[in-house]
Amino acid sequence: MEVIEDRGVAFLVRIAPGIPRVQAARVGRQPEGSNPFLPYDEDLFVADVSDTHVCLLNKFNVLDDHVLIVTRVFEPQESALRRADFEALWACILELDGLGFYNAGRIAGASQPHRHLQVVPTPLAGGPLRTPIDALLEDVRFDDSLGNARGLPFLHAVARLRSCAQLTPSDAAGVLMALYSEMARAFGCERPGRPYNLLLTREWMLFVPRTRAHWRGIPVNALGFAGALLVHDREQLSNLREAGPMQLLRVVAVGRG
Repeated sequence: MEVIEDRGVAFLVRIAPGIPRVQAARVGRQPEGSNPFLPYDEDLFVADVSDTHVCLLNKFNVLDDHVLIVTRVFEPQESALRRADFEALWACILELDGLGFYNAGRIAGASQPHRHLQVVPTPLAGGPLRTPIDALLEDVRFDDSLGNARGLPFLHAVARLRSCAQLTPSDAAGVLMALYSEMARAFGCERPGRPYNLLLTREWMLFVPRTRAHWRGIPVNALGFAGALLVHDREQLSNLREAGPMQLLRVVAVGRG
């Protein structure tokens, strides 16, 4: 793992040369219209989260203990999240004390059309911060319930979740759903087909509208906006160092400033 410092954030960059080949092979083996979550591989089963969601291990994980929260019946990845999604997600975040995230569509980094949220344990690296981006999320200007971090050069919205810390998943889901809906409306992403990334920990929620899936061949999903990126080789790493991770995020999101 490499660390690239940019605008006060220590970005974690992993080099994984085999992942594109593995993912391409996986896609090549799947018949058109097939769904790996219906039925899911029993060897990947972790837990029944709720009546609507099940927790599975991520077969193609980059981080340890990376899990998927999958709807039991098919729901489109690009359609709006529902209260049941947040109830299942918050239950897993409380259990793992992790980072939850959602990639709304392929442009936002989703690899499957079946609704799935994801959780990885935190901290993502050594040190006091849960994620590298936490370094900038203390300096947030708020307008009512939503705010923006001065150091992020792309459109986004931030909300504090400390009031949810002691709530049950059922009670927290209502608060999270209301914040998410407000964020989506603010950027015109409440309609299907508008790509975005959603990230949340026990402390905060971050919403980022998207315009591109990658920059110079480097794919970006929600983890990129937490400060964790994946490159395929040393050439991509060199390009990333030269341009800076924040410029990459600015290009694949909606730049500002």
